[in-house]
Amino acid sequence: MTTATIRRFVLALLPGLALAANAPAPSAPPALKAGVLSPAMPAPALNLDGTDGKPLGLERFQGKVVLLAFGFSNCGNVCPITLATLAGARKKLGAGAADVQVVYVTVDPERDDAAQMRKFLGSFDASFIGGVGTRAQIDAAQKNYGISSTKSVHADGGYSIGHSSSIYLIDRAGRLAAVMPYGHPVDDFVHDLKILLRG
Repeated sequence: MTTATIRRFVLALLPGLALAANAPAPSAPPALKAGVLSPAMPAPALNLDGTDGKPLGLERFQGKVVLLAFGFSNCGNVCPITLATLAGARKKLGAGAADVQVVYVTVDPERDDAAQMRKFLGSFDASFIGGVGTRAQIDAAQKNYGISSTKSVHADGGYSIGHSSSIYLIDRAGRLAAVMPYGHPVDDFVHDLKILLRG
């Protein structure tokens, strides 16, 4: 499945992901709340630096479930809500949280270096790892996951960034299994993580 296919999948299914996920067939295994990619595909690679000082490649997390999202430290609403939700889900998982890794890639490399992102993410959960890099590296990561971002310059010279806000669920085998739209509550993530952790 190509990057273009991922992008088309996400854009086409976002409006109805939650509705579709809530309609399992009789006697089927528990359905994810997120929109499922069937079949699951290898998660596109990340060629970035991690805020923990190590190269950030998804192969580092084989054996764990990864929640991958994109945002930036100066984000006003969406990013803090997303990160608080993911932190809340890890907390509710208890011991199971040890097998869940949140990876948050900046869409604002001009302002978000490793130190800035580490401080920002650490205010939600010390285990979160950020992805940083050059503009070209970030652009490549966004393209691989079908992420769009738009910079809006303010009258005072500052700027904000509108960006895609879905969360990608990557299973223990490194496969992109599902996409959760922005706005789902903590319990939906807990529900899906418990299923993926059993896989």
